[in-house]
Amino acid sequence: MRILGIDPGSRVTGFGVIDIDGQNRSYIASGCIRTPGGELAVRIKSILRGIAEVIETYKPDVAAVEIVFVNVNPQSTLMLGQARGAAMSALVLADLPIGEYTALQVKQAVVGNGHADKDQVSQMVQRMLRLNGAPQSDAADALAVALTHAQHDSGAMKQLASQGLTIKRGRLA
Repeated sequence: MRILGIDPGSRVTGFGVIDIDGQNRSYIASGCIRTPGGELAVRIKSILRGIAEVIETYKPDVAAVEIVFVNVNPQSTLMLGQARGAAMSALVLADLPIGEYTALQVKQAVVGNGHADKDQVSQMVQRMLRLNGAPQSDAADALAVALTHAQHDSGAMKQLASQGLTIKRGRLA
């Protein structure tokens, strides 16, 4: 299965593509879609087109997107939500199934600690995918989102879900 992970941002949207074969996780690609300054509409168009190009190039089977957190600044939160909406639109137009994860879920899945910092997430992504160097911050976050989806989409998670169980805060619920 090929997973496209996305870390949305109004200025920089990270993406990461990994392949999953059983327990094996392979790095395929990662990078950033940088939007031009100026009007929000131009940024939205840039994100939509950039994600569409990534989908066309790497042909993922499924996508995973980080859920927007509520920021202290409502205007920033709104802009981030609109950027996320543009990325989601590109995924929906490509008929991709989408998993959505909070930053806490991503950190818990990748590092084992929901309060891990960006450096810890980046280091674990580098280790898990056996990368020679650390990816750019937004790309590392996107790869972490993809890895989270791989973990949540595993057979064990499906089996738990079929029994009406989930994992919350690292515990069976």
